[in-house]
Amino acid sequence: MLTLTDNATSIVTTLVSRQSEAPEAGLRIHSTDAAAPGGARLAVLVADHPEPFDQIVQLAGTRLFIDEDAAVALDDKVLDAGIDETGAVSFSVLPQTE
Repeated sequence: MLTLTDNATSIVTTLVSRQSEAPEAGLRIHSTDAAAPGGARLAVLVADHPEPFDQIVQLAGTRLFIDEDAAVALDDKVLDAGIDETGAVSFSVLPQTE
């Protein structure tokens, strides 16, 4: 199952709370091209609710909605996030360490 770093948890929580007032809102991760060479291409957006077949992950009060293709690609990964000096958020997918 996908896990988040403390940094990612904090950033996702902040993004969702600033962009949506919906009580069920979360960050949606979806595949944009599951057949792409080198693996799935992923995109994120704040969503008021999950789509019908999304996997819902709740970690420390943070909600993630992950579509079926993205869930397969992220099953054994760690999501990290950072903010650069301009305020832009970037996400990184890392291998899980035991």
